[in-house]
Amino acid sequence: MVALESAHLVGAGGALGALCRHYLAGAIQRETFPLGTLTVNAFGSFALGLLTFAGVTGDAALLVGVGACGSFTTFSSFSVETVRLWENGYVALAALNAVGNLACALVGIGLAWGIVRIV
Repeated sequence: MVALESAHLVGAGGALGALCRHYLAGAIQRETFPLGTLTVNAFGSFALGLLTFAGVTGDAALLVGVGACGSFTTFSSFSVETVRLWENGYVALAALNAVGNLACALVGIGLAWGIVRIV
């Protein structure tokens, strides 16, 4: 029965994270450059970093970390958007998207780590 309860927490968090991604990314997405995806990946990395470095475990980690942050961020959309940029001749934007997503995610994690260490 515990596994089912864990699945419910992950599922509920996942639904919330997916809805947040849909609305946030949709509000700032650009036609040529996938700014929405880059933004949710950076914010999601920051949020997951805060949870992780603050030592959040148990149900809260399942709900927010695995569920919400896991569905809020999107490696698959980032990958497809990067390839689409390349296919459409936007080679420099494809490279910028690839490097930008990694850099912003790492900066988000780094900021979270720094904040938790200070506090």
